[in-house]
Amino acid sequence: MKLLRWGPPGREKPGLLDHDGRIRDLSGTVRDIDGETLSPAGLDRLRQLDPARLPPVEGNPRLGPCVARVPKFVAIGLNYRDHARETGAAIPQEPIIFMKATSCISGPNDDVVIPKGSEKTDWEVELGIVIGSTARYVDRREARRHVAGYCVVNDVSERAFQLERGGQWVKGKSADTFGPIGPYVVTADEIPDPHRLALWTEVNGRRMQDSTTANLIFDVDHLVSYVSHFMTLLPGDIIATGTPAGVGLGQKPPLFLKPGDRMRLSVEGLGEQNQRVIAFAG
Repeated sequence: MKLLRWGPPGREKPGLLDHDGRIRDLSGTVRDIDGETLSPAGLDRLRQLDPARLPPVEGNPRLGPCVARVPKFVAIGLNYRDHARETGAAIPQEPIIFMKATSCISGPNDDVVIPKGSEKTDWEVELGIVIGSTARYVDRREARRHVAGYCVVNDVSERAFQLERGGQWVKGKSADTFGPIGPYVVTADEIPDPHRLALWTEVNGRRMQDSTTANLIFDVDHLVSYVSHFMTLLPGDIIATGTPAGVGLGQKPPLFLKPGDRMRLSVEGLGEQNQRVIAFAG
């Protein structure tokens, strides 16, 4: 299943994308696409539905963040060898965990706002893991039982805030609009092997990132297990698994986003994001 949220910001409704690519309204069936709906029981309930009997959504509505009320937005740094090399960092011996504030979450096609004082805003396409059941001290062999599905994440980053201002990376990762997720959650049964997915980013029509999740240093099973040993993962949590080479920081010379730029990014089977970059105004 492909589960999504549609409608104006703050008033999104739950939906399902049918086999013909048409949005079907789930608001008469579930409250939202949240931890409850993404639980094993919630997904089993949705699988009993006939999409053709659900009300169709007319027109071309805005798509909101694909998960509502995300409890935690966990991210993994330097999880592709080529990305570590391009940034001059050592290959990590264990996953590097950081957090993105949930207030940064936005829709897959919403504008990305360059924050006040930013000069080094950057792009990062990532495979997102969406948790479906509580995971605590999980063995890696059991890890995928806790995964509801997957989504595209753009881990937008401000490199000066992240790397030059001291403290933790979270400062450069959490500005408003720095966490586009979606367009939808694709349930895990439709992605039998998350480690064979192409992922890419284009900026102003130029292909900047072009890789595959086969190049992950720490795979999905490892990450879910590992993170669960440091914090309890809850239904609706998202883990962004890291980005491959091709970010702006790694260009020679470095290349960063500016107002008017356009980003287009995708993970195979999970849909596509399209964002316009605008300046902060306020």
